[in-house]
Amino acid sequence: MRLSVDFHDTGAVAATDRGFTYGDGLFETLRVVAGVAPLWHRHAARLSESAGRLLMPLPDTDRLHGEVLRLSAGLDDAVVRVTLSRGVGERGYALPRDPRPTVVVAAAPLATDTVAAEQGIAVHACELRLARQPRLAGMKHLNRLEQVLARAEWADPAVAEGLLCDTEGRVVCATAANLFAVVDGELLTPPVDQCGVAGVARAEILAAHGARVASFFPADLTRASEVFLTSAVRGILPVRALGAHAWPPGPVARALQAHWARLGLPLPNRAKDRDR
Repeated sequence: MRLSVDFHDTGAVAATDRGFTYGDGLFETLRVVAGVAPLWHRHAARLSESAGRLLMPLPDTDRLHGEVLRLSAGLDDAVVRVTLSRGVGERGYALPRDPRPTVVVAAAPLATDTVAAEQGIAVHACELRLARQPRLAGMKHLNRLEQVLARAEWADPAVAEGLLCDTEGRVVCATAANLFAVVDGELLTPPVDQCGVAGVARAEILAAHGARVASFFPADLTRASEVFLTSAVRGILPVRALGAHAWPPGPVARALQAHWARLGLPLPNRAKDRDR
């Protein structure tokens, strides 16, 4: 893994950094293919919007983009995480008078999983419920304890994701992806204005393909003709099984996979096969 902290090649972060002590920060995880980050504009927009909501200074996003490309240079297909914390602070929750954010960028080769995208994945119905907190909803803040506990609910390697609902039982998302379903011929996705993350892949689909944002319950998925997850790194993942219910990969997911390839985000193994 290649690391930089505040644009210097190091992996050291102060123990008093508020990202470590309070989870006071944000992160973005993105894919870089052959030196290009096709969804960077969406990552930068979410980072900027979320930093504003957290009253946190934002580093120069053009410089940050350059650092992402520098650390991923030479990797045919890379996954890059950008972490922004409020920086070192004194003890206590009060905001620092002169905040100096910490910027960490980490790049590594992307692990490939063409089978998941082609054949679909099995999903676990999580018991954990996401707390509703509109002040934090949508953003990728550093506190991921709900997702950590949800992911601890299964150990079966055949299960790739977990479905999360809110405290009222409504479907929200997966542990690390957004969810879409085609119900009665209409493409739906749950709202993320009370909890959950507003993913950049979700934003791309809403802009390019269209979908209706609507609340629904897990039982409503049994009426769906297809269900799929979206992730900036993993792309479009058809859901083939949730409990006893099964779906085949459908035409909407396939069309969006083709859209992803046109953006410059093909299935990882296929990208590597072209290079050989």
